[in-house]
Amino acid sequence: MKNEKYQRYIYWGVTAFIVLSLLIGLIFFIIKIEQVRETFRVFFRILAPITYGAVMAYLMAPIYNHVREAVVAGAKGESRRGRESLGSFLATLVSVVVLVAVVTGLISMLIPQLWESVRGIIEALPTSIYNLQLWLEQLLADNQDLEAIVLEYYGMAVSQLQNWLSTNVIPTMDARIYGLISGLSSGIFSVINALKNILIGIIVMVYLLNMKEKLLTQVKMILYGVFPLKIANKVLEEGRYVHQVFGGFIIGKLVDSLIIGILCFVLLNFMKMPYVLLVSVIVGVTNVIPFFGPFIGAIPSAFLILLVSPIKCFWFLGFILLLQQFDGNILGPKILGNSTGLSSFWVLFSILLFGGLFGFVGMIIGVPTFAVFYKLVRELVTWLLKRRQLSADIEHYGRLDYIDEESKTYIEK
Repeated sequence: MKNEKYQRYIYWGVTAFIVLSLLIGLIFFIIKIEQVRETFRVFFRILAPITYGAVMAYLMAPIYNHVREAVVAGAKGESRRGRESLGSFLATLVSVVVLVAVVTGLISMLIPQLWESVRGIIEALPTSIYNLQLWLEQLLADNQDLEAIVLEYYGMAVSQLQNWLSTNVIPTMDARIYGLISGLSSGIFSVINALKNILIGIIVMVYLLNMKEKLLTQVKMILYGVFPLKIANKVLEEGRYVHQVFGGFIIGKLVDSLIIGILCFVLLNFMKMPYVLLVSVIVGVTNVIPFFGPFIGAIPSAFLILLVSPIKCFWFLGFILLLQQFDGNILGPKILGNSTGLSSFWVLFSILLFGGLFGFVGMIIGVPTFAVFYKLVRELVTWLLKRRQLSADIEHYGRLDYIDEESKTYIEK
């Protein structure tokens, strides 16, 4: 009896220590958020090739697995070990070829066209601004007061745009030679560093694809060696759920955005819109971001079209609205299904939270990350309720007033 009493005190002491440590860590994280961010930036900058390789390996894993399984099942006249070696080799080769082909194809198709579009926008910008001003004057000719207000704000917007272009986009003519050479050298070194990270990342991808089963086996050995059996089983279960959510959501979202980008390109060509490829790339890339993606992509695209033709801009906005309705109600659910299990509010909350913390990448991974956290909290609450011999059914708490302490009867309002 005395031992049980001491064990209870030890249990509560350890629990209080863990909770207090987590609370102190959270407070330190909030107070030192900028230092923490900078530390993470340095850490990820150093491990950039590993990160690139891990991401590429995760995306290429379905292709690798299908090819390897097909070779192992279809190859004849070889031992099991020989078929597995051949399957691993061919699967690796196909994964690298597919990755290089996709990246090379996209770069060769997109970069020249995007460069031409951007250069055309800069060259036609003065004429487009003047034409848009004339259109506004004609549209508001019957209301002089409104015309003056609109043109005043339009002039301010044009002035800010021209200032931004002159200071950030178009290099100034009086730049010093040293600064120009320094900037050029810095840009060259940045490109070389990025290429180095990508090449090393491809090598890392090859290693990870071929040793992922061994790594998973080692992780299982560590879990069962360090933790009790029940906890180790639970960690593996949650790990499978994380893989299911992230794999289903991110790969599905990439496929969905690719289809939307291609569909946008075809339909905008049919509608004779300007800057078709540039606008399609913007719409497709920003569509990866849930909820806010369509709006983020539509705003700059609509502005580009507005400079050429205000009427086409209105047609474009209507088209984007219909396209996103098709994506949100038909295509997206067909590809993604209910892979996260989150309501619309929590999707919005997770995007705002992780987007504020980690920027563009946070907006992409925020939904599946929060979905995992949401499931863990729900399971914890369920476990705590059952431990207190209370119902874990949400229906019992909808009209609940209180629970009787003795009989544990649910008293409704």
